[in-house]
Amino acid sequence: MAVLLESIMFYDEFNRAGIDRASMTAQYHNGGFARIGDDVHIGQNVEIRRPYLVRIGSHVAIDNGGYITTAAEIGDYVHIGPYVTVIGGEHALLIMGNFTNLAAGCRVICGTDRFMGEGLIGPASLPSEYKDKMKLAPVVLENFANVGTNAVIMPGVTLAEGSVVGACSLVTKNTEPWTIYTGVPAQARKLRPRETMVQFAKELGYLSA
Repeated sequence: MAVLLESIMFYDEFNRAGIDRASMTAQYHNGGFARIGDDVHIGQNVEIRRPYLVRIGSHVAIDNGGYITTAAEIGDYVHIGPYVTVIGGEHALLIMGNFTNLAAGCRVICGTDRFMGEGLIGPASLPSEYKDKMKLAPVVLENFANVGTNAVIMPGVTLAEGSVVGACSLVTKNTEPWTIYTGVPAQARKLRPRETMVQFAKELGYLSA
């Protein structure tokens, strides 16, 4: 997936450079974002911890109470509902393709402590040599993938094109294209029709991946 490779290259280049965060932030405009398109609406009480690692397309809404600590690549016509949490820190990455959404209360875990006794669990101020080992892996929503309210997505998961995750589901593995998943852990339930969505996207000037 081209957008995934491009996003990881951008993110890795930034980290390897070791650039001072304050200096880097000052170089960006439009609220400090690495890139931001047209018709972008960000609600009240949204905290995007590292906007210099976030690139946003056009026709995007991020609703009230959103919290993002990771690097992110957000496509066009994307909706992030109220009180969505995306965590993992500056070494983690979220990628959302075009026509994707995260419904209210979703939890996207792009990075987490391993909790295997390999170090201490604590705040960022904990000395690095004492910290637990981390599991860091990008979470990817391919074009047309949608996530229902209060679902949880674990590190390294790719939601394939057009797949759907039902409310309150837990996703620990990659999904299949145009398939609906529900449950804890999420299981495939049935196929999702694609023709109308793809046709509408083409009429808006987009092609299916």
